[in-house]
Amino acid sequence: MIIHQSYLEDIIQKLHETGLMEIIEISRDEPDLLKDLEQASMFSDAGICANYNLRVARLIGILKGIQPKKGGIKGLLQPQLPQVRTVESRSIDELFSYTEGILNNIEKSILDYDKQLNDYNDQIEKIKTDIENVNYLKDFNFDISGIGESEYVIVKAGLTSDLPTIENEIIKLDKTYILSKIFGKGKKQEWAIVLIGHISEKEKIEKISREKITEFDIKHLSGTPKKVLDSLKKEKQEINKKKNKVIADLRFYAEEQLHDLMALNEEIYLEQVRKEISKNFGKTNTTYVIKGWILEKNQETLKTTLTNVSKDHIIFDFTTPSANPDNPPVYLETPNWAKAFRTFLDLFATPRYNEIDPMIFMGIFFVIFFGIMLGDAGYGLCLLFLSLFGYIKLSKYSETIKNWSFMGIWLGFTTTIVGFLTNSIFGDLIPRFFFNNPDYQFYSFSIAGVQFPIEPLKNPLIILGVALFFGLIHLNFGIILAVYQSYKNKKYKTLITEHFSWFPIQIGGGMLIGAFLLKMWSLGTIETYIALIMFIIGIIFRIINAGPLGLFDITGYIGDWLSYARLLALGLGTTGMALAFNIVAQIIPEMIPVVGIIFVPIILIIAHIANLGLQTLGAGVHSLRLQYVEFFNRFYSGGGKKFEPFSIKRKYTKLKEGK
Repeated sequence: MIIHQSYLEDIIQKLHETGLMEIIEISRDEPDLLKDLEQASMFSDAGICANYNLRVARLIGILKGIQPKKGGIKGLLQPQLPQVRTVESRSIDELFSYTEGILNNIEKSILDYDKQLNDYNDQIEKIKTDIENVNYLKDFNFDISGIGESEYVIVKAGLTSDLPTIENEIIKLDKTYILSKIFGKGKKQEWAIVLIGHISEKEKIEKISREKITEFDIKHLSGTPKKVLDSLKKEKQEINKKKNKVIADLRFYAEEQLHDLMALNEEIYLEQVRKEISKNFGKTNTTYVIKGWILEKNQETLKTTLTNVSKDHIIFDFTTPSANPDNPPVYLETPNWAKAFRTFLDLFATPRYNEIDPMIFMGIFFVIFFGIMLGDAGYGLCLLFLSLFGYIKLSKYSETIKNWSFMGIWLGFTTTIVGFLTNSIFGDLIPRFFFNNPDYQFYSFSIAGVQFPIEPLKNPLIILGVALFFGLIHLNFGIILAVYQSYKNKKYKTLITEHFSWFPIQIGGGMLIGAFLLKMWSLGTIETYIALIMFIIGIIFRIINAGPLGLFDITGYIGDWLSYARLLALGLGTTGMALAFNIVAQIIPEMIPVVGIIFVPIILIIAHIANLGLQTLGAGVHSLRLQYVEFFNRFYSGGGKKFEPFSIKRKYTKLKEGK
């Protein structure tokens, strides 16, 4: 866009309000343009905004730091929500005037209180150190003010871990004495000592002190250790009273001013952003050049809006980008239910422009695999109820809590279903303790010849078959996405040789292996030739794509497929550990008849909570690994950058309606 300089501020204001455009920095991303243009600079007001921002932020930091903190469960369940202030749109001069008025009223007082508080804290820390040092000497009856040297005597006081050596050295000196008291035991054993000697032995005493003694810095004190301790404790109490008075005054300011200051800080920051953004532009004597990205659907909206604001003093040039070399940002639409899964994808990589966004597919498979790996209805119900509580009670405090709780509901639901299908509810806790029969089953039915419930420890091959079946679905879904992506980008050779080639290899190879190795079915002559031809065609495509090394891709694919056996392994781990905990809890009363019965519930609760935590972590990590390695390896590379429009983001303020 080329804009007449008279309308620049109005255009920036409108771009900020509409949030339609991501502005790029011309000097960095389009340096060739600066051959014919100058690089624009920030508005002069940007520095004033930055200064006010720092001053207000400093006051906010002081007042937030002085507020009482909710700890433990109460703090977790009742976090403080930000208070939103309604503000009016005002000019920069009005904002500066208002800010200056606020700061004139409270800044000096708050900073003075903060300085007093820091001084009191320093004094208290010094007194604590003095008390700690004097405590070592409280059983000695001497005047602490005598520590040091006088005309005739030198006195040292401190700690040593090598009293015998010092005593041996002192024996050799004239008119030198030592008082000591032992503290601690074993390797932590130390002695508090007072070393008194004639001034003539000063050099030797100081040498001993440097090498063997950690001296106390208490020369500023006077009186016997016990009297000094009493005096220090009283002084500390007095300072604490003064400190608490300052804290009370600061908390009054926090209660009255903190939320207003946070709202003001946000207003100043938004104005600062607007004043700084011009450094990204190019300029001539009378115009400014702005470059950036918008969504294609917003093209006419942007054009109409800015044309009206600039009274037609603007020229537009819209260009549809290519993925390379333009490297445009990526606009990612995320449904509310899938926002937590977006976090998982961000941990890996953002999709490139025109690349498939795998987030929804990733989320669906993640939930399924997690449920199979955790696979216990008791643990699933725990996750479900905790997530429901977080979603209903705590989501108003945090969008993050809301999103992760929603995901937890699905994880808990899927885990519960798998647990009921595998007859696992805290392992075999209910059959073992309530029916006195670990093999008790709540139901029994069959589908397609498969008998339910399927108990993983008794029928692991069925679970392995299910795991490998889901693995084939997952891998081939990734291949289908790769085929679609290659077709969309008109990369037809890659579509056939790199991606489509896996289908004849799998179908033909599967038919042959099932017939001749696993003896699962029989093939006629024609079917055998068809399977062999399909397999050979797939191999030829692989060789065309990657040369002879393409043959190794087949073993890699088989390895990826076998990785899904971890669904069985993690499921067996959950069930096996739960079963072991239940057995241990059952035999304890037999070993300790009376006390054991009391401890059984405690042991079961602690053990199953630990197992739930460990297995949930394992299921999450391994399910993500299947997405990142096996699934993404088929079609996804990432490396894009998110579309981040120049927009107003408010947390502590909202604009008055109609303004």
